[in-house]
Amino acid sequence: MNTGAEEPQWRKVHSVTGVIPRSRHGHRAAAIRELIVVFGGGNEGIAEDLHVYNTVSKQWFLPAVRGDIPSGCAAHGFVCEGTRILVFGGMVEFGKYTNSLYELQASRWLWKKLKPRAPRNGLPPCPRIGHSLTLVGNKCYLFGGLANDSEDANGNVPRYMDDFYELELQSLSGTRGWSIPETKGGGPSPRESHTSVSYTGFGSPKLYIFGGMQGCRLDDLWQLDLDTMVWSMPETRGSTPFPRSLHSASVIGNRMYVFGGWIPVPESDQHNASGTEWICSDALSALNLDTMSWQDLGPQQQDDIESQLQNQGLQGDYPYACSPRARAGHCAANVGSRLYIWSGRDGYRKSWNYQVCCKDLWYLETDRPALPEAPLLIKSTVSMLHVAWRPLAAADCYILQIQPAPPPAKPVDATGTDGVEGKGQEASAGVQSLQPQSGGTTNKEGEASAQDALPKQETTADSSIGSADTKAQGERNARRETEKDCDTNHRSAGQEATEVSSSAQHQPEKQPASVDKATDFHARTHQNPDEAVWFDVGVFKTLFSEVTHYFLPADSDQATAAISSRPPSLQRKLPGPQDYQSREKQELASGQTYRFRVAGINYFGQGDISTVSEFKTCLPGFPGAPSAVKITKANDSVHITWDAPPSPSGRILEYSMYMAVRKSRSTSSERPGQLAFIRIYRGTKTSCSVSSTHLDNAQIDSSASNRPAVVFRIAAKNEQGYGPATQIRWIQDPIKLRAPTSKADSNAGADQDAADSSS
Repeated sequence: MNTGAEEPQWRKVHSVTGVIPRSRHGHRAAAIRELIVVFGGGNEGIAEDLHVYNTVSKQWFLPAVRGDIPSGCAAHGFVCEGTRILVFGGMVEFGKYTNSLYELQASRWLWKKLKPRAPRNGLPPCPRIGHSLTLVGNKCYLFGGLANDSEDANGNVPRYMDDFYELELQSLSGTRGWSIPETKGGGPSPRESHTSVSYTGFGSPKLYIFGGMQGCRLDDLWQLDLDTMVWSMPETRGSTPFPRSLHSASVIGNRMYVFGGWIPVPESDQHNASGTEWICSDALSALNLDTMSWQDLGPQQQDDIESQLQNQGLQGDYPYACSPRARAGHCAANVGSRLYIWSGRDGYRKSWNYQVCCKDLWYLETDRPALPEAPLLIKSTVSMLHVAWRPLAAADCYILQIQPAPPPAKPVDATGTDGVEGKGQEASAGVQSLQPQSGGTTNKEGEASAQDALPKQETTADSSIGSADTKAQGERNARRETEKDCDTNHRSAGQEATEVSSSAQHQPEKQPASVDKATDFHARTHQNPDEAVWFDVGVFKTLFSEVTHYFLPADSDQATAAISSRPPSLQRKLPGPQDYQSREKQELASGQTYRFRVAGINYFGQGDISTVSEFKTCLPGFPGAPSAVKITKANDSVHITWDAPPSPSGRILEYSMYMAVRKSRSTSSERPGQLAFIRIYRGTKTSCSVSSTHLDNAQIDSSASNRPAVVFRIAAKNEQGYGPATQIRWIQDPIKLRAPTSKADSNAGADQDAADSSS
């Protein structure tokens, strides 16, 4: 989205909470969705704990790791593939290096020591530090580093290396073995503390190695074509960065961003009294990997060079600095289009016998927010729609828009108790309340989840799920509505996490005439349905909104149209809270269907708008959705409990529970992602058990990325009929689903299964 006219901008992260790690250098970081995992490094000794930073909640935490927990190390290799991280080599104590290989399964925070077979054409990699480990597809590439050839345990005889290894990964866990690929074209000279990245552009995948140390700092760039295994030095344009080591290099889009590191003092400053030859850099450069052109985005400042030479480093922290200060040995990880850096060595400054390390956390904003998923519905009442959305990695806030939907042309077909469309008169009333309205909605049934399946293992109230009732969604966990912890270790034994929302509304026989002025405005202003008017609900820093009203435009010219023709961010003024103070409010009407869409906003402006979701307010007299849903897993079944609707609107006559099942046949009229449900319970109790027979026929809904789940729906009935349903997505372990065995081990379920729900 960013055309390059707007340069990336640094932003400092303030108000970080949680278990904040001590500052350090020589550590490594990797990103798993919105999480940044930091391991190793140190200053006053080598750090052993695994720290995780949540970029959405701005919170650090210490996951409860288990298994073959490695000792702390520094200057090691660190790569991430899916939800697993590989750690190779590093320094475990002064002068002692390792060549051990560990795997961390972040879905369970489980460490495992791997023992890949040795290469057939040589020896396995020796213990080393300062090497690079780069992931390309299902293979890791190891290059270079520094070995210690001293036979004395307290000695240090450094040896720079230029060896090159390939490590093939298995699909789920573990590795196959090391190999030594045959390469052509020479290759980089021996070095350590260099960087290596991979990029696949218009042609074959390539590996790029830049800089490093071999007695002196290097500034050469090498390219390895991974199809032909030929090394070359591509010809670049623009100003090549200074020679450097202990810098970082990260690829976002088609650009490699190089930041910091040790660089030589410019010749014009070599006359300094201290005789210093090397200083830390705060320069930021970007290499376009398609055009091979360098761009200086934040060149080394002359006053910073003089400050380091005179004062042996900058003194103190500057909370209002506009860019991170010079450093080396920091870590970098990109989350979406944002590049995060943390800590690192602060030049020549020392405190006693230890280096002074930076404590700050920064990110580089490089683009507008990405395309968000469609909004989700957490709860529906007569006059309120509690809407939530999943976080975007590069969004500072979100704009939510609404549009009253015209009545559907014809009622939605119901699903009978036998799973056949349109059959079952008595079941129709119940299942109609479980089916979304037709008429243009583009959100999928399986996308009505507001939960992430990756465990975060935080113990604070707003970082773990706990109970699943809707009130807790809107009040107790409001700060992080759509980003919940799914680890069952934080709950009572066997209890599964759930999350509740109201994804489908009852469909009455009569549709009351709408008196919504916004609908009249819509009909009056745009006769063409393709030019429908959208109204602002507001701009939010949270991930949810309890929508009771929206704002009408000040005049007809201010109505918000489709944002696909959005002008550049510098030309379009984004609305703020002050822009709505003089606007007229339009309250939501009962029994009315509304369309919602959302977009992220950051420094560069507004990102792409989401697809549209449709939700409907309830009619008076019908019961609300059941709440506080909990799932407990037994040996061969699951037990589901729930509470009565908070607003029953009379006596509850019965409950019905449905489960999504595999379809025996499909029709062309079905929407993509539409699920077929059968009734598995009907009665007055607020609990039921689902047998293994039913579970064997369940449909695994994979419409939500990385969150495959079994889908249940529960609805209550009073004298008026069935109200809205509560949808529960019982999250399944994707590793188990991909495994050769079709049936998971139920004893391990407490660690690997979780549930989320939406109504």
